[in-house]
Amino acid sequence: MTATASKPALTGGCQCGAIRFALSAAPTRVSICHCRMCQKATGAPFASLADIPNENFAWTRGKPAAFKSSSIAERDFCAKCGTPLSYRAIGGPKIEIMTGAFDRPDRVVPTQQFGTESRLGWVGNVSNLPSKTTMQNYGAEKCAEVFSYQHPDHD
Repeated sequence: MTATASKPALTGGCQCGAIRFALSAAPTRVSICHCRMCQKATGAPFASLADIPNENFAWTRGKPAAFKSSSIAERDFCAKCGTPLSYRAIGGPKIEIMTGAFDRPDRVVPTQQFGTESRLGWVGNVSNLPSKTTMQNYGAEKCAEVFSYQHPDHD
């Protein structure tokens, strides 16, 4: 990220706050990947990733640990809390950041999908499932007792 960037376009980080990042420009692409490797890396049915050219990205707090997930790529994560943070082609020109790690994930909307040979059959029907808010699920009394150790979605 350029030293002249006064206000980042987007920021984010891990769940515990040990790792933080900033973008000096909007992502060039946001996608969903259903491949089996992304499923395993995230522990979820798919990964949602925002592509950022290396020159527009900086780790601003801490340095993530990395796992070489294949002969061509590494995946960054927080060694303290385990949050998956990125996918990177080794020596590549960009980093792909997990959209859930952004402080404002609503601003990084996927526009395409990859790895669809591994897409789970039920994924397309998720929005039709019965749903409840956290308050509806746990109730006001239980929610009032919960204290989050998660880093807030800002610095």
